[in-house]
Amino acid sequence: MNAGRNILLVEDELESGEMLSNFLELNDFNIMWAKDGKEAFSIIEDKANEIDLAILDIMVPYHDGKEICKMIREHPVIQDIPVLFLTARDEEVDEIEGLNIGADDYIKKPASLNLIKAHVESQLRRVKPEKAHWLKYDQVYLDTETHQMFINEKPIDLTHTEYIIAEMFFKHPKLVYSRKEILEHISDEEKFIFDRTVDVHIKNLRLKMKDEGKLIKTYRGIGYGFNREYLDS
Repeated sequence: MNAGRNILLVEDELESGEMLSNFLELNDFNIMWAKDGKEAFSIIEDKANEIDLAILDIMVPYHDGKEICKMIREHPVIQDIPVLFLTARDEEVDEIEGLNIGADDYIKKPASLNLIKAHVESQLRRVKPEKAHWLKYDQVYLDTETHQMFINEKPIDLTHTEYIIAEMFFKHPKLVYSRKEILEHISDEEKFIFDRTVDVHIKNLRLKMKDEGKLIKTYRGIGYGFNREYLDS
């Protein structure tokens, strides 16, 4: 039941973190363990589309659990995932504040490993695990359900045709398309369009993507496609 479910664990106590991480992995979860706030931010930036749930200790170095929770709730890909606070702090005001900034559950230490697992499974039963509609390269995300692009978590205002072209490249990053093939792909979106119209759409798409426009490459004499230099980045 838990296979393939990915958990971001943020815990700076090595013994506690190792015990919980190992226990959850034995129960078929995949664990991304961050030992401080910087590492948590890095995992979110690089692997947001893989995270199904977060367990956050409030008192961790650099960025505390509340800051990490706030980042999650503002992120377009993982803003709806369950967030559990796991902390030794026992003040009601902390629990209320944590719930108010977006936590779904609050577990006080010390807590048994089985109790934590039960809370995790309870939260995961309420959400869909599927994130297949997200595509990501570098800091660019495409939501193929809503036809939106996000760069560094901010929505980019694309025309429908610009989005369709971007999705075409992102879905098939190893292919290079001629102008004719791109025209055929977008012909249902626009009527009476010409070869050079593709160039205009590509130019406008790159301009709106700013620095991330580097992901779309002109292959001279062939056409356009994804910049293969970034496939493994």
